[in-house]
Amino acid sequence: MIEIQRRPEGDTSGFSAHIPPLLRRIYASRGIERDSDLERGARGLLPFTQLAGIEQAVTLLVDALRQQRKMVIVGDFDADGATSSALSVIALRQLGAHHVDYLVPNRFEDGYGLSPDVVEQVANRGAELIITVDNGVSSLTGVQAAKDRGIAVLVTDHHLPGEVLPAADAIVNPNLHECGFPSKALCGVGVAFYLMLALRAELRRINWFAEQKITEPNLANLLDLVALGTVADVVPLDKNNRILVFQGLQRIRAGQCRPGIQALIEVANREQSRVVTGDLGFALGPRINAAGRLEDMSHGVELLLCDEINLARQLASELDGLNQTRKEIEQGMKEEAVAICERLQLGDDLPCGIVLHQNDWHQGVIGILASRIKDQYHRPVIAFADGGDNTLKGSCRSIVGLHMRDVLDQIDTRHPGLILKFGGHAMAAGLTIPADQLNAFRAAFEGVVQAEVDESSLRGVLLSDGELAPADINLQTAELLRQSGPWGQAFPEPMFDGEFRVLQQRLVGGKHLKLMLEPVVGGLMVDAIAFNVDLRRWPDASVNQVKLAYRLDVNLFRGNYSVQLMVEHLDAI
Repeated sequence: MIEIQRRPEGDTSGFSAHIPPLLRRIYASRGIERDSDLERGARGLLPFTQLAGIEQAVTLLVDALRQQRKMVIVGDFDADGATSSALSVIALRQLGAHHVDYLVPNRFEDGYGLSPDVVEQVANRGAELIITVDNGVSSLTGVQAAKDRGIAVLVTDHHLPGEVLPAADAIVNPNLHECGFPSKALCGVGVAFYLMLALRAELRRINWFAEQKITEPNLANLLDLVALGTVADVVPLDKNNRILVFQGLQRIRAGQCRPGIQALIEVANREQSRVVTGDLGFALGPRINAAGRLEDMSHGVELLLCDEINLARQLASELDGLNQTRKEIEQGMKEEAVAICERLQLGDDLPCGIVLHQNDWHQGVIGILASRIKDQYHRPVIAFADGGDNTLKGSCRSIVGLHMRDVLDQIDTRHPGLILKFGGHAMAAGLTIPADQLNAFRAAFEGVVQAEVDESSLRGVLLSDGELAPADINLQTAELLRQSGPWGQAFPEPMFDGEFRVLQQRLVGGKHLKLMLEPVVGGLMVDAIAFNVDLRRWPDASVNQVKLAYRLDVNLFRGNYSVQLMVEHLDAI
């Protein structure tokens, strides 16, 4: 059951008159109090000097540059890890490094992070300095293995640390307990970008560029990578992240982006001059992630490193094919998972926390599966697949109000040995358990979740910005909202609710409902589309009136722009 709730009104008195009343209302309900909170210029970015460990990290890198030591970037197998890896390689080369390589652990063979096995691979490449990006803060044994081999380690990460930190030479992570950096929402590529800004500042101070006879790079040219990784990793778009994403989007729209990003935009059939966060999160990000989910994320990193557009188009086409395969695998897994949940519902109510498992599920797709089931049943979900060596690997997705990593930490504390390893965020996490402990883990998970959530948390809630006047349901308003972001996690795109007469309805693409609507209170006809509708309910010729939760969208068809309602939920009236 989905419930539509309207956001409480905020205080709009701090806004200047040039901000339209509709935007004032929307911004205020998202915690924005004044015009300055909407700063999108690069000058509004927080200074890198506030990051704990940044001085030690820069000293380590300056020494490596002076000695031209072999540096190897160790990334992660998602879009944040790919953009972090590419950005670090590009920036270090532009800053004068002659020996920079990267390695992304294979999801299926190496697992997550800087493990001892990954250290061995890096050592075989002659690494003298390992730089982790988007991982490392939980890699205690891996860092120690590197230190035992005489390899220096610089950890850059954004994941929540455990009680013990790795014995790295330097750690930069805004979520370290001692770090006073005001934004805890930086993702991996954001941390990597800040580190490169700090390194460039120090190299400028010591006259490095003149000594080496190289041009000081404009690192702002890498903000397209920062924007892509930030949106794809679904971190909160606080003020600092909104600036990073906006600046990256501006460069992409102006055609000043990496050839790999341009190629991804083309293969996704998006209009480059009008790219928004939704395109990064739902079109570009999944195509990069497909490489890490099904094969090897090095394909994604190579695309982002590529300097030649024709080669980039070839690589992007290959990722597009992988993403299509991923969709097909995901669809089959989702049908199986829904069948499991429906069997559970035939008995008692669904448990507060859903734990799903099938040995033949694809390990690279269980994260998406958990997310889909979480969205459908409004419960925290963990999906497990065979992890080899008598283990199961799980991917977790949570609901608002339940901190998933804390849940796993509670289970690990109360039931030692039930979890072999875990890590992650409030809303998403990963873990490995012994295969023969699945039922025990399921019971422990349900116990913790049941104690942490109440019934209201397990209802599907859509937060609306209220009713939109019929006169405002137009292309001008849609364009205004489109350009007033960037919208994203914790700064959601505006959603409205209202009642409409149904003039026409039909299926398109076999599972999407195309509608022609008219506001009940009067107004012009408007197109609408609801994706992936319940085919048992829609289309329904007997329905003449509906209540919708919807977003305004700009639709391009045969060269013409028009307003379209993107339906998030509809109920017959």
